[in-house]
Amino acid sequence: MQSLSERYVIRYQTKPTAARERKRDFLANEVPVALVYNGIAHTVMMCTPQDLADFALGFSLAEGIVDNKSAVYGIDVVEQCNGIEVQLEIATRCFVALKDKRRTLTGRTGCGLCGVEQLNQVSRELKPVEQKITFSLSQLDAILNTMHHQQVLAEKCGATHAAAFIAPDGTLLAIREDVGRHVALDKLLGWHAKCGQPPGFVLVSSRASYEMVQKCVACGIEMLIAISAATEYAVQLAEQYHFTLVGFARTGRAVIYHDTQRLQQ
Repeated sequence: MQSLSERYVIRYQTKPTAARERKRDFLANEVPVALVYNGIAHTVMMCTPQDLADFALGFSLAEGIVDNKSAVYGIDVVEQCNGIEVQLEIATRCFVALKDKRRTLTGRTGCGLCGVEQLNQVSRELKPVEQKITFSLSQLDAILNTMHHQQVLAEKCGATHAAAFIAPDGTLLAIREDVGRHVALDKLLGWHAKCGQPPGFVLVSSRASYEMVQKCVACGIEMLIAISAATEYAVQLAEQYHFTLVGFARTGRAVIYHDTQRLQQ
C-alpha cells in the first residue's frame, strides 16, 4: 500500500491576478492499522502505511506492552480489504500482562489518550534517565536544515510529521514520517530498538506533548527537541525523569525547558 495518492485539485491564487488552475497533487494516505498481539486485536490507529513493523515495535516498547525487543518474536504486516493488520507474536508473560491492563485505543490521528478509562492510566511509573550524552546547540541550525530536506513525504504532500534520531555529534541517523506525530515517533523508536539503541536524541517536527516525553523515557532516550512548543505537563515529566526538553527549535534560537547539563553552547 502506497504512502501517497495523486488526484486532481484546483489551485487558487490571488496574485498577480485571481486565477484557478486544475492540477494533479499528492495527498498523504492514512489507513486503519490494527495491532494484533498473539491473535488478539489491541488497538487501531490511523497511520501512513510505511515502516509499520518499526511502528509496531516502537509502540509496544513505548506503551510498556513489552519491556525489550527480544520479547517480540515476530512481526507480520498483512493487508486487509479495509486496512492493515500488524500481527505480533510476543512473550507469554507480556501477553498475560497486556490482558490484565488492556485498553482499547481506537485512535484518531495524533490522539494521545484514546481509550484510557481511568485517570491513573495517564502517567506511568518510569525510571529517570541517566546522562550519557552531550550536544552542542551550535549544531542545531545545520540539523534542522538536514531534517527539513529529509522529509520526503512532507515535501510532496505537506501533511506529515517527522521524527528524527540525531547522534551526539549531530549526524542524522534515521527519520520516520507519518500523518500522526505520535506514530512518527513510535516508528522511530522501533528503528532505535532494532539498531541496538544507539546514543543520541530525538528531534520532532511538532510540539512536545507529555506522551512524547514519556515514550522517549520508556525507550531509554534522554533528550527531545521539538520544532514547536512543549506543554506544561511535558515539562513536569521532564523534571521528574531528569530529561532534557527543548522547544521552538528554529534557525538561530531555541527554548530550553529543562536540564541544560546535556547542552553545550
